[in-house]
Amino acid sequence: MIASRSTAMTIQAPGHMLSFNAVEEAILTGGAAGRLLLAALLGGMIGLDREYHHKPSGVRTNLLICFGSALFTFLSAVVAGEGSTNKGQIASNIVQGIGFLGAGLILHNRDRVSGLTSAATVWAVASIGMACGAGLYIPAVFSAVLVLVALEGVGVLERSANLKLYAVIYEVRGPDAVKMSTAILHAMDRMKRRLVHLEQDNIGELNRINFTVYATRKGHDQLQATLNASPVIDEVLMFPHVEDD
Repeated sequence: MIASRSTAMTIQAPGHMLSFNAVEEAILTGGAAGRLLLAALLGGMIGLDREYHHKPSGVRTNLLICFGSALFTFLSAVVAGEGSTNKGQIASNIVQGIGFLGAGLILHNRDRVSGLTSAATVWAVASIGMACGAGLYIPAVFSAVLVLVALEGVGVLERSANLKLYAVIYEVRGPDAVKMSTAILHAMDRMKRRLVHLEQDNIGELNRINFTVYATRKGHDQLQATLNASPVIDEVLMFPHVEDD
């Protein structure tokens, strides 16, 4: 049963009474939609960036995290009621919940750990959603811009300054698989890197060898030049390794 008055709104729930003053009633009927829509928009923008880079936490994931955080933050004060001194009880659990979600994005692959950037991104997206839920629109928008700058701008700087190691799948083609494997091994020795795993197949007389290398932009340029200079290799193809970071 819902009863409306000029100064207050009361919601009767089983075993619990929620009372709202005039300010909270205005927030409930007016500002909630704007907060949730802004949270969905900012989360979707960050998710679009992650989707563009083929990361598991894409548009829907980041949009729902930001939206859910905003809604929980908004409801935290509402459910607590006007006289409560702990209006952030529900919102305080968002950090722990996002921590479990972020842990699921972190993977251990051989000697590398991947997923740290995605885990940190969903954590930041949750904080943006909380800011939207609290009605802090300008800090929320500013934070979303900073996250996008960190994901795009800092990544470009890392690669241009040869600070970032990233994975590339190489496909080497030629008539003689044994000679190509030897050439690849010598090229890796020049880079002082260990060749871990080779995948080989053939289509008629054409042999293909695939392997993955973690290196800086300069390292990949050097490896590609060395492989192209080998007389036993007809063609060298490079494909970005779809790996979460």
